[in-house]
Amino acid sequence: MIRYTAGMYLYEHADWTHFAWDDATVLPLLGEARFAQGELLGSMSGVGFDVESEVEVQALSGAVVASSKIEGVVLDAQEVRSSVSRQLGLEDFAGAIDTRDVDGSVSIMLDATRCFAEPLSDARLFGWHNALFPTGYSGLRKIRVAQYREGPMQVVSGPIGRERVHFLAPDPDRVPLLMGELVSWVNECDSVEPLLKAGIAHLWFLTVHPFDDGNGRIARALTELLLARSDGSPRRFYSMAQHILAHREEYYRALEHAQKGSPDVTEWLVWFLRALQGSIEQSKRSMGDVLERAAFWRHLEGVPLNERQRVMLVRLKGGFEGKLTASKWAKMCKVSADTALRDINDLVSKGVLVRSKAGGRSVSYALKDALQ
Repeated sequence: MIRYTAGMYLYEHADWTHFAWDDATVLPLLGEARFAQGELLGSMSGVGFDVESEVEVQALSGAVVASSKIEGVVLDAQEVRSSVSRQLGLEDFAGAIDTRDVDGSVSIMLDATRCFAEPLSDARLFGWHNALFPTGYSGLRKIRVAQYREGPMQVVSGPIGRERVHFLAPDPDRVPLLMGELVSWVNECDSVEPLLKAGIAHLWFLTVHPFDDGNGRIARALTELLLARSDGSPRRFYSMAQHILAHREEYYRALEHAQKGSPDVTEWLVWFLRALQGSIEQSKRSMGDVLERAAFWRHLEGVPLNERQRVMLVRLKGGFEGKLTASKWAKMCKVSADTALRDINDLVSKGVLVRSKAGGRSVSYALKDALQ
C-alpha cells in the first residue's frame, strides 16, 4: 500500500501524476455516465438537423457563458449565441449582431470540440489563451499572454487583508515540464477510460495552473475536448460548464479537497462523473424544450403572423416572466395600446392565445396550451 503524507498539496507528492482510484467505487458511476451519454447521443440521431443544430447551439453557447461566469466574467448571452451560430455557419453574417467581444471565447470552445482529434500542444493552448486576452490585459492588469506564467500563483478568496488561500500552485520554473507531461499524456495515453481521462486532465491542468489568468476557462475547454473524443463526435449536445456554474461552491470544494489530497483521486472522479450525469440530464431537458418549440411552430405553419406577433410568441415560448397583458405587449413592442390589443385579439381569434377569466384591467393572456 502506498502511504501519502497529510497536509501536502497534490503536486508535492512523489510521482503525483501516477493517479490511482478505487475501481469498486468509480466503475459503477462510470457505467451510469456512459449509459446516459449513449442514450442522449442515440436520441439525437433521429430528431432532424434543425433540432440537432438548436440543441448544439444551446449547449455551446451555454458552455461559453457559464464557463466565463464561473470566473466572474459576464458575457452577453445573445452575443454568444449569435457568435456560435455564425461560426458554425448557421447564421447569415450580414444579419448577425456585433460579437467581437465574445468571438475569442467562442472560438476556443469550437476549436476544442470541432477539432477534438487534433493533438494538444503548447502552441494550441497558447492560441486559446491569446483568444481570451487579445489586448494583453485581464481587466486593468497586464498579464503574460500566450506564455506560461513566470510568477507564483495562489487561488484566494475573501476581502483584501483577510484573504483565504485555497491553493498554492507549483513554482513557475516547474510549469513547462509539468505541462509537457500533461500534453503528452493527453495525446498518448490510451490506457485510461476516456471519461476518467477528462476528469483527471481537468484536475491536472488546474493543479499546475500554468497561466497568469484564464486557467479555469481553458481547463473546461480541455475537458470539452476530451469529452468530444469520448463521444467520437465534434458535435456537442451537453457541456460540463453549466452544471458546474449551478453547483459552483460544491465544485470548488471538490477541487480544493483533491488538490490538498493524494494521487488517489477516487473522490474527485466520483464528483466529476456525477456532475457529468447532471450535465447530460440537463441537456435532455433542453432537448425536450427544443422539440416542444419545434412542434409549436409546426402547428403555426400557414397561420399569418405579423412581425410583432412572431417576436412576442418567441418570447412567450422562451421563458416569459409574469403574465402577458396588453400594456406589457405595447411596452415591449413599442406600439400603442390599441395596436397591442389588436395584435392580441387577432391571436385569440386564431386560437393561439386565450384570455384569462379575470376581466377589466386584470385580464391577461397565455398561450393556449399553457392553460390546458
